[in-house]
This record gives sequence, structure tokens and C-alpha cells, in this order.
Amino acid sequence: MKDWQTVLFLCTGNFYRSRYAEAWFNYHAPRSGLHWRAASRGFRPHLSEVSLSSHACERLGEHSIPRSFTRRVPTRLSATDLTEASLVIAMLESEHRPMIRGQFPRWEDRVRYWNIHDIDSESPHFALPLIEAEVEKLIGQLLAGHALGAGQDVMIEF
Repeated sequence: MKDWQTVLFLCTGNFYRSRYAEAWFNYHAPRSGLHWRAASRGFRPHLSEVSLSSHACERLGEHSIPRSFTRRVPTRLSATDLTEASLVIAMLESEHRPMIRGQFPRWEDRVRYWNIHDIDSESPHFALPLIEAEVEKLIGQLLAGHALGAGQDVMIEF
């Protein structure tokens, strides 16, 4: 049995949403007494001279959360990442379910999908607090010993 369980957050570029969720979770989960940690990956890692979205950096700074609570650079999702995670959450079903289906078809119905749009269609001023709320709700579910699985009526017990 693992000492720590892992939640894996997925998005397209692993530059903004999934990295922010990872940092928020890794900062707040241990402070809640939860023995979980987060990782994040992307389907097509963002190529930039900076390693994290300025919107995510700014919001983390506003909450005094160090950037060290997320990975150093955007990283591509692998099959190993999926199998090693206890729970996998993709940021936006309409965007990421087709990517999962195309690259990791056995995982399509094993991933939990949130509804958080990327910056091209949703302002960071709305999206980042939504990520915070979803992560905090997830922490509460995990502290209670369960979380909603990929299926609407499926509970995962820990």
C-alpha cells in the first residue's frame, strides 16, 4: 500500500489549468490532514520560455502559495502516469475526452471530467476560482474517504 495517494490533473498544455489545480491541491491537501499529493500532465505540453502561465503565477502569489507546489515544466501525459495515479481528473470534458479516447482509449471512462474552460473561452478571473472550488470540494470528498468516480453514480472508496 502506498503511503500517499495521487490525483493526476490533466489539461491540454500543462501550462495553466492543470498546473494551477496541482499547486492548489498540493498546498491545501496536507494542511487539511490529507495524505494525497497531486501531479499534472498535458496532452500537448505548452512550449514557452516561461514554465507556468502568468495568470496562474499571479493568482498563486495572491494566496501566498509558492510555485514549488507544481512541476517545474509542462510535461506530456504517458500511460504510466495514468496507471500510477489513484484518481485522474481532466479539466474539460468536451476538450479532453476526445484526447483520452484517441491516445488512451481504455481510460476514457476511468477519468473524471470537470467543466473548466481554457483561457480562450473563459477569463482566468472566473476559471481560477472555479478550479479552487473544485479542488477544495475534492479534498473534502477525499477526507471523507470517497470521491465521485468517472461515472455519475460511481463512488470510489479510499
